[in-house]
Parts: sequence; C-alpha cells; structure tokens
Amino acid sequence: MADNRANNANEPERPRAEPEIIPPNHFGRNDRERDWPPAYGYTRMRGTHRVYVGRIGPFGFALIMLIAGFLAAVLLLILIGLIWIPVVAVVLVIAAISGFFRRL
Repeated sequence: MADNRANNANEPERPRAEPEIIPPNHFGRNDRERDWPPAYGYTRMRGTHRVYVGRIGPFGFALIMLIAGFLAAVLLLILIGLIWIPVVAVVLVIAAISGFFRRL
C-alpha cells in the first residue's frame, strides 16, 4: 500500500509527539532550582532591554586614534626595553670582566 503523504503532498506533516506545556510559574523540584541559575542568564533582569548605539563623530574618532597611538607607543617602548635591557646588562658584564682581566 502506498504512503498517505504521496496522496496529499501539500498537507503538512503531523507532529509525532505532543509538545510539553510548562506553566510560567513552574520552577522545579525545590527552591534552590528556582533561585539559581536565574532564568535569564546571570542577572535577574527580565523583559526586553534596548541598547542604543550612536555613530562616532570626528572628535570621537580622533580620540580613539589618539588612544590607540598612545597604546602602540607604550607597547613599542616596552618591547624595546625588553630587548635593550638584557643587551646593556651583557655589555656591562663584559666590560666588568675585561676590566678585571686588564688589572691582572
């Protein structure tokens, strides 16, 4: 016998199981499950919240570029310092050793 779906191709498929309807005030087995974790993430705020994002103007863009340039300069100085401090230390150690051998 042919499948019934072949006869009615435009008819939507019936659900295979009934959906479980959970009432809004149903929490769980005990009070601890109700309190943690909060239903909407780690905050207890519920509902819809708006986030307003404005365009960055020329002053804001210049300020962001100044901050980025300052951070890049600080990182460059740190990088140069990390390279030159061991080099200067090695030169000082070599100078001290050569001065010690020159006195002998």
